[in-house]
Amino acid sequence: MNDDQPAPPLEALKAEHRELDERIQALTAEPIGDQLEIVRLKRRKLWLKDQIQMIMAARIPDIIA
Repeated sequence: MNDDQPAPPLEALKAEHRELDERIQALTAEPIGDQLEIVRLKRRKLWLKDQIQMIMAARIPDIIA
């Protein structure tokens, strides 16, 4: 993601992650699924997961006990 673009809201990232999961499942269910497309979608899904985790981690304050 570019620095000049605002980060998408957390819910939008989660929704896209779910949509990619559904698309991946549909492609893998096909007997002749497009393997290159599956790999591309999985990479995008992993990137989204990392973004979601970073946003969630930023919400939790660092408290030194």
